Amino acid sequence: MEEAPLLAEIPRLRRYARALVGDRAAADDLVQDTLERAWSRRRSWQDDRPLRPWLFSIMHNLRLDQLRRPGIAPQSLDERIPEPGTRPTQSDALELADLAAALYRLPEEQRAVILLVALEDMSYDAIAQTLAIPRGTVMSRLFRGREHLRRLMAPESGVTHLRVVP
Repeated sequence: MEEAPLLAEIPRLRRYARALVGDRAAADDLVQDTLERAWSRRRSWQDDRPLRPWLFSIMHNLRLDQLRRPGIAPQSLDERIPEPGTRPTQSDALELADLAAALYRLPEEQRAVILLVALEDMSYDAIAQTLAIPRGTVMSRLFRGREHLRRLMAPESGVTHLRVVP
């Protein structure tokens, strides 16, 4: 494995890690651990397979290890969520903030699938390979995650939505 293809994936790894973890410093640590693990095990990567799913699989497994580690609680929602590109209206920014908050209320396995589909534009097969789960499980988690998001974003959900007063 050459260094250049690995380095080219860093922006995607950072974006996914920040969306997954919610804390910038923890996300950067996760990316660094992922790159270290990938580099130390580069001989196990098969050149005929895409690099991105292999890297995301490493990241996913490291994240699961973090969540299972005794004494370390999962990171809470950090107010410094990376801001995606927004249209220039205030209500759009508020809707994105609501969506980000709702995403962090999803179970980890649903959030991971939704982020890989929506943020990384990965196929169901690539996600299944990345997360080491069957394709049907990917589809099920995506469906349940989307439904959960819809309920969380509904006005009657109890989530505080800021309203624009004319």
